Amino acid sequence: MSIRILLAEDHGITRQGLRSLIEQHGDMEVVGEAEDGRKAIELVRQLVPDILITDISMPNLNGIDATRQIVHDLPKTKVIALSIHSKMPFVAGMLKAGASGYLLKQCFFDELLEAIQTVSVGGTYLSPKIAAAVVDSFIRGLEPVGNLPLDALSGREREVLQLIAEGKNTKEIALTLHVGSKAIEVNRRKIMQKLNTRSVAELVKIAVLGGLTSLES
Repeated sequence: MSIRILLAEDHGITRQGLRSLIEQHGDMEVVGEAEDGRKAIELVRQLVPDILITDISMPNLNGIDATRQIVHDLPKTKVIALSIHSKMPFVAGMLKAGASGYLLKQCFFDELLEAIQTVSVGGTYLSPKIAAAVVDSFIRGLEPVGNLPLDALSGREREVLQLIAEGKNTKEIALTLHVGSKAIEVNRRKIMQKLNTRSVAELVKIAVLGGLTSLES
């Protein structure tokens, strides 16, 4: 029986490359592709793949919050993060969300294959650089998966914060989340109160530092 894989990545050429490499192996198949976290959740619910390979920095809904929802609602699907980010807010965010693997995009494909095989049988896989960072944080007395500044926010508030950081206005956020504009205004006020901020610029900074979004392409 082949390992059924879903790819979540906002760069089409990267998705195509991964699909091509994965499908060279007869024991694996790519059952779907998503360009953002919201679409990934939708496809996981429809297709129930064995593994989701996801980027972290994606528009509309990032990989961390998508992973949190998927692991909670559909625990049979295991998640592997494939990211350019090695900083602890991103790593800790994914591990806290329930990811079973974390690799850097600079890795060779053989390492991704090893991660897929490990995670498919219930294991956990961290690339050497990520494992070293987690161990270093532990040794220095920092909780690698401890409380982060954004933990005070609800899941919906995190979604709204990401969309604010991406430059969307209240009406655009409301349309994206299928709610009224007044609800978004309430969310915005609560977010600013919880994070003790007074401007959108401060919100963007916190969203970036917390791993919700990235200024990198």
